[in-house]
Amino acid sequence: MTTTSRLGPASPPTVLDAAAGEAPEATRSVTRARRTRRVSSDDGDDRSAVSASDWRRPSVRWTLGPTHWLLLVLLVVWCVGPLLLLAKFAVTPTQDILRTPMAIFPNGIAWSNLSEAWNDVQVSKYFVNTIVLAAGAWFSQILVATTGGYLLSVLRPRYARVLQAAVLATLFVPAVVLLVPLYLTVLDTPVFHTSLVNSFWGVWLPAGASAFNVVLVQRFFDNLPREVFEAARVDGAGPYRLFWSIVLPMSKPILGVVSIFAVIASWKDFLWPLLVLRNPDLQPLSVRLPSIEATTDKGVLMAALAISTLIPIVLFLVFQRMFLRGAGLGGAVKG
Repeated sequence: MTTTSRLGPASPPTVLDAAAGEAPEATRSVTRARRTRRVSSDDGDDRSAVSASDWRRPSVRWTLGPTHWLLLVLLVVWCVGPLLLLAKFAVTPTQDILRTPMAIFPNGIAWSNLSEAWNDVQVSKYFVNTIVLAAGAWFSQILVATTGGYLLSVLRPRYARVLQAAVLATLFVPAVVLLVPLYLTVLDTPVFHTSLVNSFWGVWLPAGASAFNVVLVQRFFDNLPREVFEAARVDGAGPYRLFWSIVLPMSKPILGVVSIFAVIASWKDFLWPLLVLRNPDLQPLSVRLPSIEATTDKGVLMAALAISTLIPIVLFLVFQRMFLRGAGLGGAVKG
């Protein structure tokens, strides 16, 4: 006689039962993954060439440690050493500069070198001329670079490719080849037939013709989100409003990079201001200081050179974060 169970026949396994059976295994997998991540983080899971576990080895620590310090000292001496030496010579008497240049103030500090360089040699006047030239060259380059990059990247007219090819072609022309035609153009400007010699405009206007800055800004504008431009156009923004209110505020990193390039290039430019600015009262420091070297005391000349290097150093120290962030030419909007 066949007997049946009161509970009825056994029901087939369901999806829930299978999931319940696999739960311990899944939990163990998650636990192992967490343990692996914890161990990797404890071992210093970084992207450096030498991991934290390798640094714990005495052979690695005693070999790479002194090497790192040696490279750091060499880098500091190579980069900061000339600046520190110039700062020392600026307040050192001329006799000490010529006899014992590496001695640390054997006969005291000559603070009078700075005042003589600023007043007697009239470095203050040439300093102002240099600032005026750098400011005008900066504005000229920013204006041309931003408008040119905006035209080639955002507006994109039909002739954009031809214009871009022409801009890129100018990068292959050496600057020395353009020197004579550019000087003849400044000597007798087209249409107006006026001479820009002994005028700051003769330095400002040629400085704006920088194809490198145009290409640099255009590449940055290419990474800007087009959705923002379309939304601005839908809201009724025209080309000028889009450029002033949308594109420029999003381009602060690249504007900082171009600004530093423009100011430093204008600050150290020698040949073109020498040709255009023949009047000594209009010449910048880069032109005037070499001309007075033979008739100026060596200590006073070193003080004048130290003053001339002050602005570029301060500019880089103030804007170094913007410069390093914009030099990568990454996207302007994250996410």
